[in-house]
Amino acid sequence: MIVPPGSQAAKTRILVVDEHPLLRHGIVAFINCQPDIVVCGEADCIPSARSKLAECEPHLLVIGLRLGTGDSLEFIKALKAQYPGLRIIVYSAFEETIFAERALRAGANGYLMKKAVKEELLAAIRDVLRGQIYVSRDLALRAFQKSLETPQQNRVSWNLPTIDNLSDREMHVFQLIGSGLATKKIAYELNLSVKTIETHRENIKRKLGLSSGRQLVERAIKYVEENFLPPQKAEISVIRKKKVVPFRAAQWITRASSAILFFAPAVMQAGPIDLIA
Repeated sequence: MIVPPGSQAAKTRILVVDEHPLLRHGIVAFINCQPDIVVCGEADCIPSARSKLAECEPHLLVIGLRLGTGDSLEFIKALKAQYPGLRIIVYSAFEETIFAERALRAGANGYLMKKAVKEELLAAIRDVLRGQIYVSRDLALRAFQKSLETPQQNRVSWNLPTIDNLSDREMHVFQLIGSGLATKKIAYELNLSVKTIETHRENIKRKLGLSSGRQLVERAIKYVEENFLPPQKAEISVIRKKKVVPFRAAQWITRASSAILFFAPAVMQAGPIDLIA
């Protein structure tokens, strides 16, 4: 149930943005069970989120990092410029060592892994609403250890050809390349010129120590497979009149596993949550 602004004046309003309906509805149901916070709207893409922001005027945005081909980090940067008082929590199944710092630099106030239990989402929401930054304990420790590195150590790590050296825009283009999009398609999706995307491709190749477009595509595909896709499952067979028809369940797994992982007890012991209120 979505509560319009004004009807729950005493409650903190939250907008939830995620492309997967099952996961989004689960988060909405959980938040609406709390006595002092309420979901004022939900969206499944960046254009829809823009409309909902103006419509329900939330205090806090809870947003998935990957929204189709949309650039969530650029969206967050634009939001912080337009709504400086808006609090933002990014949650994702993607490796926090790579993306949490990028999300926080873009303007997010917290980063949460989808495998976290529901109580951690609530803790993140309350910390962020109090004006604090929320990240996992492991990430906080790694950040502290990194701060202890000498300038020389930092220079050495920066000079290595790693993914970390890519800018936010280059990282997004790299992901889209790995998802199978050609240069013209990427340019269309990001509303940029083909020449701009070609420049990004060259910069990515240089930073990753790659010498050809083919190497770039192969590296991008491997990266997406390792970091963005669920583990491959065995083929499922449907038997009809003694004829076995194999098919892969990857599409269903992509949508369902994210919702299941988010509510699975990984950091703390917790009971299950009903995804449908």
